[in-house]
Amino acid sequence: MAKKTETKIEKAEREYIIPLRYKGRAVPRYKKTPKAIKTIKEFLVKHMKVKDRNLKKIKIDKYLNEQMWFRGIKKPPVKIKVKVVKEGDVVRVKLVDYSNKLKFKKLREVKKEKAAEEVGKKKKQEKKEKVEEEKQTEEQKKEESEKVKAGAEATKQLGKAVAKQIKHEVGGKKKQKTQPVRKALAK
Repeated sequence: MAKKTETKIEKAEREYIIPLRYKGRAVPRYKKTPKAIKTIKEFLVKHMKVKDRNLKKIKIDKYLNEQMWFRGIKKPPVKIKVKVVKEGDVVRVKLVDYSNKLKFKKLREVKKEKAAEEVGKKKKQEKKEKVEEEKQTEEQKKEESEKVKAGAEATKQLGKAVAKQIKHEVGGKKKQKTQPVRKALAK
């Protein structure tokens, strides 16, 4: 018999100050920032106990990446403070101390997202209103077509009634001759 095992997603949150100077010393200047990012990943693989030491399971936040590259490829920061969240196998890394530039950039992006959500809500409401209007117009068209059909039937009945009335009046319709009159005899 096979037992059913439920996989529980572990969620661990920690804060680290990661030293980058020591590993960056042995690398040429034009490779320092990429090595610093790799150092962050290696540090977190070790401390967050990632299986098989797979660096691809570490996901770096875009603000952390931007902070690392702020001074270019030759001068990464010496140390950096990060907040780490482990969800199952995936480890997400976020920057803790934002620089002023990054704070304002993040605020702008949050503002844009809120504006986009509002626009999305408005569009959804407009779509709903359009759908409701279309339903109402379809119903009105159906009613109008029914009225037109009923009106057409009523005019047919009226026409028949008028024809009957004319037929029964004195004189009524005169019967037309079926044979044409010869012109030679008409003179």
